[in-house]
Amino acid sequence: MPRFCFHERLSIAGNCRMCLVEVKGGPPKPTASCAMAVKDLRPGPKGEPPVVETNSPMARKARAGVMEFLLINHPLDCPICDQGGECDLQDQAMAYGVDSTRFHENKRAVENKYIGALVKTSMNRCIHCTRCVRFSTEVAGVSELGAIGRGEDMEITSYLEKALTSELQGNVVDLCPVGALTSKPTEFHARPWEYTKTESIDVMDALGSAIRVDSRGREVIRILPRTNEAINEEWISDKTRHVVDALKVQRIDRPYVRVGAMLKAATWPEAFAAIAAKAQATRPEKIGAIVGDLANVEEMFALKGLIDKLGSKNIDCRQDGSKLHPKFGRASYLFNSTIAGIDEADAIMVIGSNPRLEAPVLNARIRKRWLRGDCLTGVVGPQADLTYKYNYLGAGPDSLARFADHPPADKQKPMFILGAGAFARPDGEAVLALAVKAATSLGLFKQGWNGFNVLHTAASRVGGLDLALVPDEGGLDAPHMAKGGVDLLLNLGADEIEVEPGAFVVYIGTHGDRGAHRADVILPGAAYTEKSGTYVNTEGRPQLGERAVFPPGDAREEWAILRALSDALGARLPYDSLNGLRAALGSAHPHLVRYDVVTPAEAAPTGMIGGTPSNQAFVSPIVDFYLTNPIARASRVMAECSALASARLATAAE
Repeated sequence: MPRFCFHERLSIAGNCRMCLVEVKGGPPKPTASCAMAVKDLRPGPKGEPPVVETNSPMARKARAGVMEFLLINHPLDCPICDQGGECDLQDQAMAYGVDSTRFHENKRAVENKYIGALVKTSMNRCIHCTRCVRFSTEVAGVSELGAIGRGEDMEITSYLEKALTSELQGNVVDLCPVGALTSKPTEFHARPWEYTKTESIDVMDALGSAIRVDSRGREVIRILPRTNEAINEEWISDKTRHVVDALKVQRIDRPYVRVGAMLKAATWPEAFAAIAAKAQATRPEKIGAIVGDLANVEEMFALKGLIDKLGSKNIDCRQDGSKLHPKFGRASYLFNSTIAGIDEADAIMVIGSNPRLEAPVLNARIRKRWLRGDCLTGVVGPQADLTYKYNYLGAGPDSLARFADHPPADKQKPMFILGAGAFARPDGEAVLALAVKAATSLGLFKQGWNGFNVLHTAASRVGGLDLALVPDEGGLDAPHMAKGGVDLLLNLGADEIEVEPGAFVVYIGTHGDRGAHRADVILPGAAYTEKSGTYVNTEGRPQLGERAVFPPGDAREEWAILRALSDALGARLPYDSLNGLRAALGSAHPHLVRYDVVTPAEAAPTGMIGGTPSNQAFVSPIVDFYLTNPIARASRVMAECSALASARLATAAE
């Protein structure tokens, strides 16, 4: 059915009229099928069921008329329009358009609008389908787009032409059926048919959104969403979409070794020799490893194998100081209800989290559930604009403690969403124990329902915890290693932790960020678009991200770097290929190679030591949504978005 304004996830507008049909027995005129309810169709004179003709001569003629009107004012921009090749108007003009025009007056002209750093406007092309307006209002929850004027003077604009503030605004480009809204960072880069399209997984947060990486040659040009009803539906965040410019700037493309105060380019053998010399002079208990937020399962598995062979217990995937631990059971660190389970929840309490910044797509799903009604929402922690109304229940653990001895809630499927602001703090284990006690009191653990959910901010965190990348008895965690607890530190892309002077740091990563500045030896790794890897999202779902392009220069995939390093250190890892590594991984952890399958955890977390948490308020770990990892911090587009957000906050403070 041809249409421009209708979209499955938005409300009915009925204003493009392209979906006209003929209703037998109805009024003697075409009817917009999107706005015609089945219950409103009238039966025939003898009770015959109503008949709807979707391709009758009347319907086809009516659609051709609508198309002619749409094209009256539409400019002939196809040769220079970024939407060319994937434009709904082009496609439907082939079926319903004509080869000439009967309109010889001046075309309508509309000024382009400024709506931010991400979306370029060419408003002459706008056909007033209002998809962007409805998305901003209904899904993103930020009512900043609207229509002014009437008739042919109608224009879509933001209020006072200010930049949009939603973290999901880039999705309006996908929704626009013409070229009125296009991607500003990638304008005039390439045509859609020039791209090599690779299906992959997003790592900008722990949601694991399904994405498509479009590349040309050795360069990634853009990232688009793929439909995955279980996770991101068909939306992605602006950081996911527009971080691509950072994949080719500030890259580490060769090994470096520190000589004196300077890092100097070196060969792989020279870098490995420097590491081996230090390792030979270091006792096993003084060797440690910290894993960053963007690591995949394969490279973490290889790192753990190497550390085990070196005889060390010092390894940690929790660079934020989180108190989550596999010994409490998988239920203690998974989003147990699953992301799709939000649609079934009838009570949602957010604890120590700002989901709008930590997982914007998940926040939109909470908003969708809230809009349906009959869902009680509450927040314990930062009081932020989450795009939906909620009951503010307090700022810290003392407010959560009120629910520890609460009678069971009169709800069928209640859920907690616990953020890193609750468990990534010194008293995190006590807060976790308190949250489990409150969850038990409120009846979150039921037959067929586990409402205890942890929302991670790092794509690698669940995979690392499943692999038990935490210190063994007597081992050091990430904060202690960073404060001088080890002499040789293997840093696998951990850029959010400050390593104090003293340790010999080997940094394996992609960008010249904090970790590289502190390193004594730098080994160039591959970004997430440059390697095949498994990522486990916050609900415990393993997903496979495929390689779209090759890494630059001498950079290599991290698992291969660790395999080569193991030879130099005399601790050879027992596999020579990615398939061999995955075979070993599947043997040790079978659930991590069952792709797109959530292996349920046990009923409830256990074994936590209660303790008394402090009364310090919960604070979200994400202050600036656009600059949360080394790739994002290298992006010019993300820097511009961050500057706009900072200016808004400064204006609001005044």
